[in-house]
Amino acid sequence: MTPAEKILWQELKGNKINGRHFRRQHPIYRYIADFYCHKEKLVIEVDGSYHNNPEQRDYDKNRDATIDEYDIRVLRFTNNEVLNRLEEVIKRIKEACS
Repeated sequence: MTPAEKILWQELKGNKINGRHFRRQHPIYRYIADFYCHKEKLVIEVDGSYHNNPEQRDYDKNRDATIDEYDIRVLRFTNNEVLNRLEEVIKRIKEACS
């Protein structure tokens, strides 16, 4: 896991977010989600700077569309958001889990 993923995992593990259980590195179809909550059908992705290049953005868009076909929502955060605005990230995740 990246440093940002490790920080977010500390907040997600142990059912700390609205009592929801998250798994890390969970397979969905042919993809591996950074974090997944089965009860909420929610994927959380933490994206590094390589996600800014056009090819990766297209790949991510297609990946999210495929995951959406399984009625699973995807929340994406940048490493910077997790490292510098963790409270906002947690708030958005809690809102998604309410």
